Amino acid sequence: MSSSMTRRDLLNRSAQVGLLAGAGDFAFLNNLPAVADEPARRIVRLQEDIEPLVRLIEDTPRERLLPVAAERVRGGTSYQELISAVMLAGVRGIQPRPVGFKFHAVLVINSAHLAGQAATDRDRWLPLFWALDNFKVSQERNRREGDWRMRPVDESRLPTAAQARRRFIDAMDRWDEEGADLAVAALARSAGGNEIAELFFRYGCRDFRDIGHKAIYVANSWRTLQTMGLRHAEPIFRSLAYALLERERQNNPAENDYAADRPYRENLRRVPRIRAGWQRGRISRDASADLLATMRGATPDDASERVVGMLNDGIDPASIWDGLFLTAGELLMRRPGIVGLHCVTTVNALHYAFQASGNDETRRMLMLQGAAFLTMFRGMLFPNGGLTADMRLDHLQSVAPRGEGAAVVEEIFADVSRDRMAAARKTLAWLDANPGNAHALLAAARRLIFSRGTNSHDYKFSAAVLEDFFHTTPAWRKRFLATGMFNLTGAGGRETELCRRTRELLATS
Repeated sequence: MSSSMTRRDLLNRSAQVGLLAGAGDFAFLNNLPAVADEPARRIVRLQEDIEPLVRLIEDTPRERLLPVAAERVRGGTSYQELISAVMLAGVRGIQPRPVGFKFHAVLVINSAHLAGQAATDRDRWLPLFWALDNFKVSQERNRREGDWRMRPVDESRLPTAAQARRRFIDAMDRWDEEGADLAVAALARSAGGNEIAELFFRYGCRDFRDIGHKAIYVANSWRTLQTMGLRHAEPIFRSLAYALLERERQNNPAENDYAADRPYRENLRRVPRIRAGWQRGRISRDASADLLATMRGATPDDASERVVGMLNDGIDPASIWDGLFLTAGELLMRRPGIVGLHCVTTVNALHYAFQASGNDETRRMLMLQGAAFLTMFRGMLFPNGGLTADMRLDHLQSVAPRGEGAAVVEEIFADVSRDRMAAARKTLAWLDANPGNAHALLAAARRLIFSRGTNSHDYKFSAAVLEDFFHTTPAWRKRFLATGMFNLTGAGGRETELCRRTRELLATS
């Protein structure tokens, strides 16, 4: 990550290959001190081609950043370059503890990317520009809370390539922050990305702290790296290891028996009991409904045991994931809000890891941990019980919309802003009439995120629920999407000022 190239060398080289064409893209650096001259700002250096753009994002005041970024885009900065730069700015300049809050500037980037990929060409940049502005908000909060920065790695203490994997596993198992940082840096330089991702898929589901954000960070950072390119992986993996070792001021979990860690240890013992050939089985709507019913009152042990029993009875994993998706949606429906929406985003992250992992044991663990985590979410939402019988997702009654055709979509999202239950019931009715109507609802939901989304959870939740609509089997999709209406963005109000301003900045002259 370190380099002896000076800023002047970089600018000269960049000019030679045309990176400064059009608007003197990085001329702003002439007025900034060299990183080597900033002892108070000892931060990890990035790949030399992306460092100037990251510095631009870091050092430009919030009120000027979007116009400057728009100028760079018109001058030839690519989408890949900009998403890489905002991700790296967040990774090295926002403390990933707790894994949430201000760190959503990083957690949400993949969600913004998914939203942009589903948009028309005209709107494709809107979520990314929102992410730029969101980074500046988090950067200021990070400054107020101690101005954390990722430091350069101590090159003299890195383990060898042959030692790196074992050292990383040992450090993570012992909750050793310094050892994990050194080992993961060495691992990033010597191992393949998929090999490292497999380790993180496992550690991301190890403990129930930070309401699911550890699993979310694992999934979203790995997905963002697919767009950025693995040459940028080292600082992201370092940030990720540091985040996963966050223990909420508790003593070393390796030496204690905390509730957040207990399901993982118990599920390690359950995994070998799952039959060979569990990967294929019977798709069963009834089995998913039974799991949903079990999850309403199960302990973490009960829920995990139920999943083991279903797999051993020949039920397909898709039906188990149906039960988990439905449980997450029902918890949100029963108690809309921050914790409820994280039921959905956490299951989305665990399911992504399940799809991406090539390790049989890890994939089984992800299902068992997903079931255990949802019971723990339920305990946070309803510490005294209180699950009412009339709020069961499988009993939700449909209500016919007043309008017809395209007007139904407008009616549903108007209801999202004033009566979410009405929106859910009308969604169910409209999809009962024609399952193909879902596409219009999904498209409208994405447009509303662009124009009226105001915070990280708007993006993060919408990306999860709209993606998992397709991961749910057809028998349950309409009910799952209906639960999304309890946190999707409604049609009430006007287009945000940020969206309006971004459209104007990106408009061609």
